[in-house]
Amino acid sequence: MNKSITFCLAAFFCLCQLSAQVPDALGVQLYSFRNEMKADLRGTLKKVQDMGFHTVETGLFTGKTAAESKKLLDEFGLKAVSMGASFDLLADPAKLETVIQNAKTLGSEFVMCAWIPHNGDEFTIDDIKKAVQVFNTSGKALRKKGLKLLYHPHGFEFRPYQDGQLLFDYLVKNTKAKYVNFEMDIYWVKNPGQDPAAWLRKYPKRWKALHVKDQLKGTPGNPNGKTDVEWNVVVGTGNQDMPAVMQAARKIGIKYYFIEDESSRSVEQVPVSIKYLTPLIKK
Repeated sequence: MNKSITFCLAAFFCLCQLSAQVPDALGVQLYSFRNEMKADLRGTLKKVQDMGFHTVETGLFTGKTAAESKKLLDEFGLKAVSMGASFDLLADPAKLETVIQNAKTLGSEFVMCAWIPHNGDEFTIDDIKKAVQVFNTSGKALRKKGLKLLYHPHGFEFRPYQDGQLLFDYLVKNTKAKYVNFEMDIYWVKNPGQDPAAWLRKYPKRWKALHVKDQLKGTPGNPNGKTDVEWNVVVGTGNQDMPAVMQAARKIGIKYYFIEDESSRSVEQVPVSIKYLTPLIKK
């Protein structure tokens, strides 16, 4: 039996065993199945349900309103506790109101932004200062409506600023915790050479959720927020120190752990990641 068949059978076995055991704290970022959803949205949501998930992070489905997206999620027993929104939407007061309405319709707790616009591979203190203003303002507006803003660093924020501080330190220290907090994507912290567990410990009150994904061993890092999606591997098989990350996350009270797998193998890999992560979350 070749390795690909063996792996598929292992994934199927995990899917069958775990379909009723996935804790609510362990969700999935539906971007993991972006290609599958384009081809068959309902069929893909059924697969997500069959994997045992109850909790997801997502944006509105392509061509669907918030109400239509909510109806689909409800049909498959999925709750979008976190909704994605772009920086530009947060920066425009009129568009921000639509974001708020959509998040309320979906029943989300968090609104998550995953990118600060910048010029190519350049990312400067001016970009961070603009983000501070946008996040504090939009976060305040979201809080008034019962929502919480999360920013998801993408790697380029971990560049030196001054006196041993990084640009990300400036972002944390100059955003107001009652309006702005953070979702750590452990891949994008590891990629520029940082230690995810150490950053969880450094700002224990500011991290509220994780994107959990692993990197192929030997992955070349960079500070530009770029990688090959095929370097996403089953959680626990790559270069992340997952026991240390999960221990730190549990200690600071992370509420949601979203598996994100951007590779073309996500349908096969995610069930195996579930099996690895579930006991670490339940400890």
